[in-house]
Amino acid sequence: MEHRGAYVREAGAGDPVVCIHASASSSAQWRSLIDCLAGRFRTLAVDLYGSGRSPDWPGDRPLQLADEVALLEPVLAVPGARFHLIGHSYGGAVALKVALAHPGRVASLALFEPVLFSVLMADDPDQPAAREIEAVRADTSAAADGGDLQAAGARFVDYWMGAGAWAAMPEARRLTVATAMGKIKGQWHAAFEEPASLPALAALDVPTLCLVGSDSPASSRGVSRLLAKTLPRATEVELDGVGHMGPVTHPDRVNTLIEQHLDGLAPGG
Repeated sequence: MEHRGAYVREAGAGDPVVCIHASASSSAQWRSLIDCLAGRFRTLAVDLYGSGRSPDWPGDRPLQLADEVALLEPVLAVPGARFHLIGHSYGGAVALKVALAHPGRVASLALFEPVLFSVLMADDPDQPAAREIEAVRADTSAAADGGDLQAAGARFVDYWMGAGAWAAMPEARRLTVATAMGKIKGQWHAAFEEPASLPALAALDVPTLCLVGSDSPASSRGVSRLLAKTLPRATEVELDGVGHMGPVTHPDRVNTLIEQHLDGLAPGG
């Protein structure tokens, strides 16, 4: 279904749950979670700018997280009442921006390693995790600017999923990711330049599940650590043997934790 620009997969009935995907992905990554929640929740999984069936970012200036939120506003208006937010990676950063924009409407958050790198840079731009992700940003942006989307995709995937992940990826998936690299520069800018501060995030007084993989890169683990310390009602859970793409590579384990989080907030839960 299309809501004036943003495409959304919608299923089920009950309290609304809005799911936001990672970079180089789409709402399709939440199919198994949608199936898990069907019958108890109304799930709306969205496509962000330049992903899935949503349009590319049309602006002349760099993309900001607020632009992603604006794209989703018609979707967020559909539930009417309060909604739960699920976000993974870049989608987790967008989810936090939605929560800051609509603090009275967000019932809870479930975040798998949101890449709100601006808080990592504000904490200490010289820490190894910050320098590491800044290098990935520079390398992928330079490769994409030079027209080598395959090189950009390889750098991106091997950082987030481990050395050799790009080579092991099916050719069709490599093509999809490489195509997405043409739009990644805007998402890097949005994640690095977002002005949301830790004190602002500390005002998000809603139940929050912070999921992190034991095998994830230092950068996303660092952001998750800062958020878990800052968000007043955060519960942090580390998944052993899981990396940054946990919602895709280990959906059963991740979905179970999200289900438990949501069910625990239900009346009598």
